[in-house]
Amino acid sequence: MDLKGILAIGGKPGLYKMVSQTKNGLIVESMEDNKRFPVYSAHQISALEEISIYTYEDDIPLVDVLEKMHIHLDGKDPVSPKSSKNDLLSFFSEVLPNYNEEQVYASDIKKVIQWYNHLNKFDMMVFEEKAAEEKEDNSDTDKSETENSED
Repeated sequence: MDLKGILAIGGKPGLYKMVSQTKNGLIVESMEDNKRFPVYSAHQISALEEISIYTYEDDIPLVDVLEKMHIHLDGKDPVSPKSSKNDLLSFFSEVLPNYNEEQVYASDIKKVIQWYNHLNKFDMMVFEEKAAEEKEDNSDTDKSETENSED
């Protein structure tokens, strides 16, 4: 899963793709309706690829957390981001049991669930391991075909 160029903008719902860079900011495109508009340094812009979640051992990149959620949910929908604080914390402790409960707030979990829902809606929940496994399977097939043709 590649989160490069995917942005969350404070005060604006949804996720955005970075299209271009200007002197004073960025041109972004809404993933929802493909409308483009400029954002400036006054906006709070977060690149999803740079976000990580605190755990008691190491920080875990958001892409790994999203992958754990995807595996845990097995195609089902996560809890609603509007669920109670206890439901959100309970769900997240199932997905990431060692997350740092002092530094990760219910509002953070709510955002992660919303981002998961947006990325899932746009079929972006494809992870690199699966792609790497498919490439290995294809290369093994290609090797066996090549070996058979040489005989």
